[in-house]
Amino acid sequence: MDRTEIVGHLRTALSAVLNRPLDELAPELSLFDDLALDSTSVIELLMSLEDTVGLEIDPDELGPEVFRTVGTLTDYVEAGFRAGTQAGLGGKAAV
Repeated sequence: MDRTEIVGHLRTALSAVLNRPLDELAPELSLFDDLALDSTSVIELLMSLEDTVGLEIDPDELGPEVFRTVGTLTDYVEAGFRAGTQAGLGGKAAV
């Protein structure tokens, strides 16, 4: 999965969690300040990403830096896919 596809999945998941359409997601957008995510919506977002892109996320491995911006979250998901591919998980990402 390439970065453009990841951003598309993030936009879909964020739109569902925030109950509003999101046209564009600039990498520098703050998830908390600009998009108004809170701790509950972060959990919903992670569950949605697990379902839609096949991520297997270990919440104990997540730090606050992952959720700083759209770009940092995209980086995290992209790194998970690279690690999953290298580990032979067939596209499933364990992050």
